[in-house]
Amino acid sequence: MAKVKSQYICQNCGNTSSKWLGKCTNCEGWNTYVEEVTTKAQKTAETKAKMSGLAFGQNEVVNIQEVQSIKEERMATADTELNRVLGGGIVPGSVVLLGGEPGIGKSTLFLQLAVKLSRYHILYVSGEESTQQIKMRADR
Repeated sequence: MAKVKSQYICQNCGNTSSKWLGKCTNCEGWNTYVEEVTTKAQKTAETKAKMSGLAFGQNEVVNIQEVQSIKEERMATADTELNRVLGGGIVPGSVVLLGGEPGIGKSTLFLQLAVKLSRYHILYVSGEESTQQIKMRADR
């Protein structure tokens, strides 16, 4: 019989723990851990699949070589380097997450991009700056 093992996964950040915790040690979220029960046989199958180039998708193991690529239409931006990094531009309906150290120009870059793409509907989301800070930067 396969050995059953539990692990607890934070639903906010994906941090794992061998026991349930009230507060996540990584993101400090409260009551975010959910139990996941696995067997040794499942773990072995997942490990073998990962080592052989297989990917997990849609609740089944799929060989990544068998996944059909789809050419997405892209919106070219006015910034050729950004287009290059994004594989030719922004995919309509997609989300672009930009990370980096404070003060390197992330907000400035994307506010300038939003102005140049004003003919499109753009949602600007910031997890660090207030709406007043974003407005001040946009006005400058």
